[in-house]
Amino acid sequence: MFQRLSRAGLTLTRRTIYPRRHISSTSRLSADPWPLPHTPEHLASTNTPSDVAPPTPLPRPNETVDTLRARLVYQSRKRGTLESDLLLSTFARDNLSTMSEAEMMEYDKMLDEPDWDIYYWSTGKRTPPERWANSPLLEKLRVHARNEGKVVRKMPPL
Repeated sequence: MFQRLSRAGLTLTRRTIYPRRHISSTSRLSADPWPLPHTPEHLASTNTPSDVAPPTPLPRPNETVDTLRARLVYQSRKRGTLESDLLLSTFARDNLSTMSEAEMMEYDKMLDEPDWDIYYWSTGKRTPPERWANSPLLEKLRVHARNEGKVVRKMPPL
């Protein structure tokens, strides 16, 4: 659609442009860049290769039990994904006060693992590696993740 405008003896042409709509059925354009947890796309994209060595924990000489407990509470809360934050922070709130020092050291090693691996191991969507397969700590975390009491969980205060 063209319109002619005349101003001060000049003739201008203006074209009305309608926005183009691109409709495509290709999977590249319609694929979700952020798939939801528990979907096959998310499970595939967050898989840690099996040939990756377990992470080496940082040495923390002379760390007291109280400092260790406080650090584990913080690390359980500040993971990077909301799902892991909620699961691990409520687990820490409910269990860290009764854990022995050896159990807390094992929990510290578990927190060095990738977030999505811990999350999917605890929800039963992935098989844990051999180093965690028979862990009583992971079994406690699985019981916590099942939430058989149907408790409404929210982030605990720091």
